Amino acid sequence: MTKRRLIPEYLDKLQVYQAGKPIEEVARERGLTKITKLASNENPLGPSPFATREMTNALWDVHRYPDMHATDLKNALAELYKVKTQNIILGNGSEGIMAYIAKSFIQPGDEVLTAENTFIGFHILATGAGAKIVTTPRTPDMRFDVKALAEKVNDNTKVLYIANPDNPTGTYITEHEFDYLMQYVPKHTIVILDEAYFEFAQSTWDYPDSMKYRYDNVITLRTFSKAYGLAGVRVGYGFANEEFIQALHKVKLPFEPSLIAQKGALGALTDYPHLERTIRNNTKRYYETLKFLDKKGFNPVRSITNFICFKTGSAEASDYLFDKLLGKGVIIRPLKANTMPDWVRISVGLKEEMKHFFEAMEEVLPEYDEKFGRPQ
Repeated sequence: MTKRRLIPEYLDKLQVYQAGKPIEEVARERGLTKITKLASNENPLGPSPFATREMTNALWDVHRYPDMHATDLKNALAELYKVKTQNIILGNGSEGIMAYIAKSFIQPGDEVLTAENTFIGFHILATGAGAKIVTTPRTPDMRFDVKALAEKVNDNTKVLYIANPDNPTGTYITEHEFDYLMQYVPKHTIVILDEAYFEFAQSTWDYPDSMKYRYDNVITLRTFSKAYGLAGVRVGYGFANEEFIQALHKVKLPFEPSLIAQKGALGALTDYPHLERTIRNNTKRYYETLKFLDKKGFNPVRSITNFICFKTGSAEASDYLFDKLLGKGVIIRPLKANTMPDWVRISVGLKEEMKHFFEAMEEVLPEYDEKFGRPQ
């Protein structure tokens, strides 16, 4: 009898997604009481009080299944973005919708095109579906190379994935670049525009808000996890043509997002002042952090998100900086999983959290410099 593989070959080299270290784990391991987590691009202000109120009230109904169609949340999103509810898909974070896209449209051997070092979650999902991943190098300033993507896209390209702004670099493709690229994309190629950080990016003058375009082959993904501060309840949303949405609903798990997630998202959408406070805090703290890192000679990548990445020069230097800052109670994110072992990423926090980071860096850098110096 021929022995059959139970696990597909293309999963053998796939690594499990590694999240940022939880605060509780660091406290337990290091015996620390003051911990600042700057690893996962979360909203440091937390959720809107409106969202908290709605989720708290919903606790009395958790013995009931949620509305499978999330009617109220879809109606609110349809009104906000001036689309029909038939053009909306919801899931457990935008990654949940990515999983439905992979399940619906990607078959083993299909060609998926994207840039090197982009969001690791998509790479895992596409590889897990058996796709052939084709990547293009980044530009020297760590952006998607739109011309290289245009040259690589072909009749065999099933999916083109663009995180805009990108994670972990925080860079973006411009309106002009998006218009240029779409001239080369076949109509049968599905374009995923992952706009998880849209709220932070939307005021950038040449950032292409995908909802202002009407391409039948484009799927827009957004989330309540970042600017809206609901990472813990997992609710994302996507926009696409009705045919795509119908296909995604066929593979979507029923009763997702959860009751708590739906209510929290609805509450968050009604509290625009909280979103404004989030953007204001991020803008101020971002420029303070950029100035600090520039002054220390790290030349961080210019970002339009709520995080900044910078080069350390080597994998050893990244591990050293991560470990030494962890010992001071500051959690940052090494980028080894993104095949950027000589880089790290930090999220933008509150004033006191960034002060903690600055002070910890001041203490760590003298010894760091002796070992590694500043990256060239």
